[in-house]
Amino acid sequence: MKPSLVLASALSLSILPLALPAAAQTTIDSLATTVTVTPAVGTDYLFRGISQTRNRPAIQLTLDAQHESGLYIGAFGSNVTFPGSNARQELDLLAGYRFEVAGASIDLGGVYYTYPGYDAPTGGYDYNYVEAIAKASYTLDPVKLVATAAWSPNFYYESGSAIYLEGGADVTLPFGFTLAGRYGYQWIDRNTRYGAPDYANWSVAVSREIVGGFTLTVGYYDTDLSKSECFAGTKLCDSRAMATLSRAF
Repeated sequence: MKPSLVLASALSLSILPLALPAAAQTTIDSLATTVTVTPAVGTDYLFRGISQTRNRPAIQLTLDAQHESGLYIGAFGSNVTFPGSNARQELDLLAGYRFEVAGASIDLGGVYYTYPGYDAPTGGYDYNYVEAIAKASYTLDPVKLVATAAWSPNFYYESGSAIYLEGGADVTLPFGFTLAGRYGYQWIDRNTRYGAPDYANWSVAVSREIVGGFTLTVGYYDTDLSKSECFAGTKLCDSRAMATLSRAF
């Protein structure tokens, strides 16, 4: 099941695995706003190393509208499938402020995670939650260092306060390839209610634009959760290879 997003619309829209395509954007001059729409299809939907689709494919859409001041709003949608649940879609609403300080790019924002159509069973817990997210990146060619921190006052499944920290790097390689690595750790107040103990997750992925603005990302993703620790013996936390095809408009 799903942990929360990180302190800042993720210090990125961490909704697409590790790397996004170079942004193709539409500028609305009268509103001084740039809009980016990114559809994607993947062999799975992983959030902090845990499958949100029971190891099945996902179709996703990300919308980002940023004013020249740095203020932005956005949304992310995907299909989901959780064991023993009628939740079938996720819709995240985000807002925040992006700016630069001493050469570092900063993103401070928040995310509201919702699951339209989900009906909590009698005595069950709510899936919806909010998260504050802070994200930073700094480029020292050919390496971009990235960091994310997120906090939720009442995490997924009403599991109490939760903190997520993540760090990593993107390395520009020859022939248009980008190598990305991430390591993160999730702390959760009420582990029994959440369904898993605090855990680490990591990933290594390679991405490249292949044709017509389409970017293919292929990577390896894993957590330190055993099967017995993973939501009552599921395979949602297993190591896996995953591929995602995306294009920004």
